[in-house]
This record gives sequence, structure tokens and C-alpha cells, in this order.
Amino acid sequence: MNYTTGKIKVRYNETDQMGIVHHSNYLKFFELARIEWLEKLNMPYEEIESNNIILPVVRCELKFIKPLIFGDIFFVKVLCSKKPTSTIEFTYEIYNDNNELTTEGKTSLAFLNSSTRKPSRCPKIISDLF
Repeated sequence: MNYTTGKIKVRYNETDQMGIVHHSNYLKFFELARIEWLEKLNMPYEEIESNNIILPVVRCELKFIKPLIFGDIFFVKVLCSKKPTSTIEFTYEIYNDNNELTTEGKTSLAFLNSSTRKPSRCPKIISDLF
């Protein structure tokens, strides 16, 4: 299951002194894509949390291929190719407006009970999406 965001413009506050998007912002771009993907599946994050589930990131990878700079237009492709268990894994590709691949990434998020903060299996409301 995959999803592609609409076009996003790099804002000045997302760049470093060199005018390049700071590496920490890529995880925010990934989060944006994940949340939009869940909304497209009629599973807004608020509904997940209302079912006593939280999803902290437990692993992430980034591979920078070409920098994004202030004013660049880009979009994020997100893919969840494996049925979730106690974690859910995503892969990402970021492309600039010229359709050039700029960044690749992966994240794993764990399903936790929000009251106990203990791991849990993927809830049925999410596993049913697969």
C-alpha cells in the first residue's frame, strides 16, 4: 500500500546555515506522509490514539542523495509493504519538482498501549486495512 503527498515547498526555517534542508526535518516530512496516508485510508491518527494506542518511532534510516534547498518543491512517496505485527514499517522516497530522487528512508513504529506504555500487537482497526 503506497501513497504520494501533494507538492510541498521547503520553508526557510527548515534549512541550515548552508541553505540546505537540515537532516532532522526529513523525519518530519516522513511523519507528514504517514499521517496523510492513514487519513486516506480513513484511519486518522486521532482514531488510533482514541483506541489507547500510540506509535513511537523505534528505528529510522536516511540516505541523502541530492540536497533540498530553500524554495525547492518536493513530494514524498510512502510505502507500507508488509502487514503490521507489533511494529509497522514504512519506506519513503522524496523527489524534487524535477522528479529526481533526493532522499530514501525507512522507519519502524511500535504499537504501544498508551496507558501502560507496553508493546502490543497491531490493533484490528489497522490490521484490517491490509
